[in-house]
Amino acid sequence: MPSNPKQALYASLAEQLDAMIDGEGDLIARAANTAALLFGSLPDLNWAGFYFLRGEQLVLGPFQGKPACLRIAMGKGVCGTAAVDRRTVIVDDVHKFPGHIACDSCSNSEIVVPIIVDDWLIGVLDLDSPKFGRFDDQDKVGLERIAAIFAAGVEPDDA
Repeated sequence: MPSNPKQALYASLAEQLDAMIDGEGDLIARAANTAALLFGSLPDLNWAGFYFLRGEQLVLGPFQGKPACLRIAMGKGVCGTAAVDRRTVIVDDVHKFPGHIACDSCSNSEIVVPIIVDDWLIGVLDLDSPKFGRFDDQDKVGLERIAAIFAAGVEPDDA
């Protein structure tokens, strides 16, 4: 049993997502429902979605929120940094992040989780918030679990 409300929320989301996308191999269908679940369930978000690796850049995938940047170069901004480093990046104030790409001026904090399938980076899960310092280590753990559930049904060839 999770020890606090945020852990309980992520445990519930993981269970819901697992049931929702179990047996669905299509990358876009999985991503669309994952983005919708997160955007509709987590407080203080103004964007939740995916960028998928296509060649040497990240290309916008399914999301919830305002229109977003279509393409992000590897290593650029928070998404490109998380993709290159293959690690979750939490930014309390995106305006202080070197090379931040401002798709939505209302976004003030961000968390980006790489999506790895069979040791291949296929993209990133990106969440933005209008609140400064919105994301913490509990979000990191919870979203990495969500990313693992998402990735578990994806074949590298499908990505």
